[in-house]
Amino acid sequence: MTAEYPAVEPSREEVDALEGPTLLEFGSPWCGHCRAAQPKIAAAMAGHPGVRHVKVADGKGRRLGRSFTVKLWPTLVFLRDGKEEARLVRPGDAAPIREALAKIAASHSREGGNPDETLSR
Repeated sequence: MTAEYPAVEPSREEVDALEGPTLLEFGSPWCGHCRAAQPKIAAAMAGHPGVRHVKVADGKGRRLGRSFTVKLWPTLVFLRDGKEEARLVRPGDAAPIREALAKIAASHSREGGNPDETLSR
């Protein structure tokens, strides 16, 4: 699981081109809801090592968050091959995160994708 929000966010084009299962986590390092969600996200991600995790520092002037219509933090967007399959906003526990991860990971493992690919940012 990615621990920090990188200073540079990927472009929407880069995200749309991602292959395989990806969790986009929109939030901010100072957001209390985001910090509280970290153990829940980590617990859910532990069961899905083949899912890419991309943290995106969101805020005013951040285009990627606007392109996904993010309104509250944290917002978790679950992608498969660059397409949104599920979304959770301020998840209360790890169970719905696990369910969404299973949804995007299941078809990828059946298709024989490469879970070790990472976003180059």
